[in-house]
Amino acid sequence: MRTLVSLAALALAPGMALADAHSSATPVEYGPRPAYLVDKLPEGDLKDKLASCMGQDAAKSDFSIGHRGAPLMFPEHTVQSNVAAARMGAGILECDVTFTADHELVCRHAQNDLHTTTNILVSDLAEKCTTGFTAASGDTPASAECRTSDITLAEFRTLTPKMDSADTTATTAEDYQGGVANWRTELYSDKADLMTHAESIELFKSLGAKFTPELKSPSVEMPHDGFSQEDYAQKLVDEYVAAGIPASDVWPQSFNLDDVLYWVENTPEFGKQAVYLVQWSDGFDEQNPETWAENFADLKAKGVNYLAPSLNMMLTNKEGEIAGSEYALAAKEAGLTLIAWTLERSGPLASGGGWYFQSVNDVVKDDSDYLVALDVLAQDVGVAGVFSDWPATVTYYANCMGL
Repeated sequence: MRTLVSLAALALAPGMALADAHSSATPVEYGPRPAYLVDKLPEGDLKDKLASCMGQDAAKSDFSIGHRGAPLMFPEHTVQSNVAAARMGAGILECDVTFTADHELVCRHAQNDLHTTTNILVSDLAEKCTTGFTAASGDTPASAECRTSDITLAEFRTLTPKMDSADTTATTAEDYQGGVANWRTELYSDKADLMTHAESIELFKSLGAKFTPELKSPSVEMPHDGFSQEDYAQKLVDEYVAAGIPASDVWPQSFNLDDVLYWVENTPEFGKQAVYLVQWSDGFDEQNPETWAENFADLKAKGVNYLAPSLNMMLTNKEGEIAGSEYALAAKEAGLTLIAWTLERSGPLASGGGWYFQSVNDVVKDDSDYLVALDVLAQDVGVAGVFSDWPATVTYYANCMGL
């Protein structure tokens, strides 16, 4: 089985060139996708501007944030995914943080996603899963639930990461490993490496990137064997302090406002840049303040400076065009710094863009609307950064626009 790479191995890993990969040494390149998207834009000012930047020197930008690395094509939260994101110019990289049975912090999007993001169901650890594999039967899909809290860090290190997917028609655990969306790929999955949170810090530092860890909501009841939510939030910060990372380079995130306020009150240097994540929920209308759960003035008064709404909360259909929403503009007017998530997570946009674009589904036509949405977020809303599953697109835009 693949084992989690040690920090020493990170520096020596073939093809990664991490030993000397500091900010000035990490090469940045766009690849073909940004130009492909520019070519698809309709004629107009945006296309003219972005086309004029063809041939520009690619450079790292803090406006470009790697969402789980570059998971459009790489297994998320792996060394390889984040190296790819850094090479696309992402100036800030993300480790979604959860914990193991022995309360060690690791990078996973959810505490209970090991059954879709690793090979645990076909490993010797399958019997430790919260819910083992159940085969599909009739109209009932195949299912499983495997948590990082089901296993120790030592056991976590033995797992092999894969693209986040599951074949819910499967009748065997082996077949359940499939199901990768046809617009993603397994081309870059071979021999990928998982990371602890502490190892992600060392990797990102070696790549010259800054940090935006997200404290994930536990699937287990807290406190967990004496490990409280406050202990969890504090441990995340402590690992940056131990690594000598300045608080100004870290944007800790959480969907739990109590976590954000904990950082504001107990680790104020890190709390200054703590990010409160929010997402679209049933009944929300981006143009109707009566449907908004957040009181922007109250958040500011409590010391919250950063708000990160999902894309669908920040975009609206205005006379048949993608525009900034009243929600986003009101949050900005209240003095909150905005961060958007997540671009290029929806696959091809010809069918409307799904959940992330649900507020503008009627006007989304094709993949060039990724750039239209990005331009609205940057120019009309004034966001400070954009998460993307393929950071090259945001980097290209940021370089072209001088962001």
